[in-house]
Amino acid sequence: MPAPRTRLAAIAALPLLALALGACGYGSDASDEDGKSKVAEGAKKIEDLDSVKIGYFPNLTHATALVGNQEGLFQKALGATEAKYAQFNAGPSEIEALNSGSLDIGWIGPSPAINGFTKSRGKNLRIIGGAASGGVKLVVDPKKITSLDDVKGKKIATPQLGNTQDVAFLNWVAERGWKVDAQSGKGDVSVVRSDNKVTPDAYKSGSLDGAWVPEPTASKLVAEGGKVLLDESDLWPDKKFVITNIIVRQEFLKEHPKVVEAVLRGAVKTNAWIAKNPEKAKAAANARLKADAGKPLPAEVLDPAWKSIQTTNDPLAATLDAEADHAVKAGLLEKPDLKGIYDLRPLNKVLKAEGESPVDDAGLGVK
Repeated sequence: MPAPRTRLAAIAALPLLALALGACGYGSDASDEDGKSKVAEGAKKIEDLDSVKIGYFPNLTHATALVGNQEGLFQKALGATEAKYAQFNAGPSEIEALNSGSLDIGWIGPSPAINGFTKSRGKNLRIIGGAASGGVKLVVDPKKITSLDDVKGKKIATPQLGNTQDVAFLNWVAERGWKVDAQSGKGDVSVVRSDNKVTPDAYKSGSLDGAWVPEPTASKLVAEGGKVLLDESDLWPDKKFVITNIIVRQEFLKEHPKVVEAVLRGAVKTNAWIAKNPEKAKAAANARLKADAGKPLPAEVLDPAWKSIQTTNDPLAATLDAEADHAVKAGLLEKPDLKGIYDLRPLNKVLKAEGESPVDDAGLGVK
């Protein structure tokens, strides 16, 4: 699918952040008293493998992983092969864990997936499935900003220099004909790089006029009096764009294809369960967030955030390709060769068995 000018960029070059490996906490539906994943009586190991290491962020954009863990759906698909979970707070650290072999499969955003693939010259990872679309918004102080034109001259936060939302905002600014130096953030709009954890407090103090951020930070800002000025989904065809993918170590995929299929089966079944049980799924995701991050989200944040994120099996490959192209145009990424970044054969095998339609790799799949 051609990438129209209004599509937004994603940058692959992200600074490395600290790895946050969780203590493999499991919800009551997914664990026994020893904190290990429940294994059904009589279940057998897949490919005689003891365990598979699965990574994700304690974030609503990783809803499939949160719910699949909490409800034990991945473990059910894996039989007696134990699902061991690790939590991360940044994509680059997850890529590092994948490259080192301390992680087998992970939920991750498009930018670090592109970065990990290109830096290894296509040798270390593959995207094997989609996970989520949407959940990114421009939230502003309605007392200072009442229209899109009012954004000019204001201080707008993004999560991190060069991260997906940062480049998306820079690209949107450029589309409006405004000039901003990407590195310093100075120009017609002041781009303030602010960790999502502190952005709501900075907004509340008045030091920010708004922020281009993912959920649940966007809804936290709304809870502080902010107004959604723009939903990024409105800038994409069919209002869909990739925010989270599923990736795998190529070596692990080669050595344990049936285990990979089992995890994907768990993901597909989890997404189906979420679609059929949205309120239960929302509660399960929040319970998992409490276990992983120490506290759940309040209803005034959880409810709107949950509504703006769509779980999906489709990796929306055309949008990833468009994101990479826009990052190149912004001068923040050298032209990447993304051919071979996808291997959707295991997922399509699972989808066929579940009676669902196959998904497309936009010509970027393995041959």
